[in-house]
Amino acid sequence: MKKFWKNASIRLKIGLIMTLFFLFVGFVIYLIPHTDPFPYVSQMNMRNLPPSWEHLLGTTSRGQDIFWMLVEAIHNSLLIGLMVAFLGTVVGVLVGLTSGFVGGTLDRVLMVVTDTFVVIPSLPVLILMTALMKGSMTVVFMALVLALFAWAWPSRQIRSMALTLKERDFIQTAWFSGEGTLQTVVTEILPFAFTWSLSNFMNATLSAIASESSLAVLGLSPANLITLGNMIQWARDFNAIMARRWLWFASPVVATVLLFVGLFMLITGYNDYLAMKRGR
Repeated sequence: MKKFWKNASIRLKIGLIMTLFFLFVGFVIYLIPHTDPFPYVSQMNMRNLPPSWEHLLGTTSRGQDIFWMLVEAIHNSLLIGLMVAFLGTVVGVLVGLTSGFVGGTLDRVLMVVTDTFVVIPSLPVLILMTALMKGSMTVVFMALVLALFAWAWPSRQIRSMALTLKERDFIQTAWFSGEGTLQTVVTEILPFAFTWSLSNFMNATLSAIASESSLAVLGLSPANLITLGNMIQWARDFNAIMARRWLWFASPVVATVLLFVGLFMLITGYNDYLAMKRGR
């Protein structure tokens, strides 16, 4: 870790710190016992409260605590992003490695399926799925829907890598030594794909959060799910800007921007770090 930190660029360090901060908020502070911020509070004295020790960012016009709603929104958005990135990367790597390494009929079948998911427009399918769920979609189901379109491009990219690697001498040596196809893929090829997979995982996390936020701002995300995009949409629905409830509207916007900037700096900084290692 000391060597990594010493060789890391300023961009990578800042991106890592910002990403760790949001992970701390979303998965550590989130665990602190607190009142569920989603149900509307009917008491008039709870509405539009200014920031205080009891309500750090004040309350909404519906009596919801903005701070804890923001914490839960960060938690759910990160959870969706991480689940989509994990599923998309794992499935994409397995399909791509299997297709490129085995070849033949299996390769053609897998590539037909992969290309089908590449060309299918994701937005109409996402709109249809959210409409069918009628506002009852959970975080897990939302992640599964987004993951349907997160594995295809990684699969094609890793297949190209597998096609190149399988012609190397060490792969031929592994075959002649008696290693099976699965063992060769896991022990010989997968380590080469690990650094690429990590970079793809971070990029997929950013893309999944952006997709969900875009759907929410368009009013297409499930209304029962607290996410950063839905917080922005709710603030628009209840005229937070016209009512000058700046913390209600600005807090999810600033959090979303900082999260995207942190992930982007982490991805680009990590890619520069890998390029520097290869140069050495």
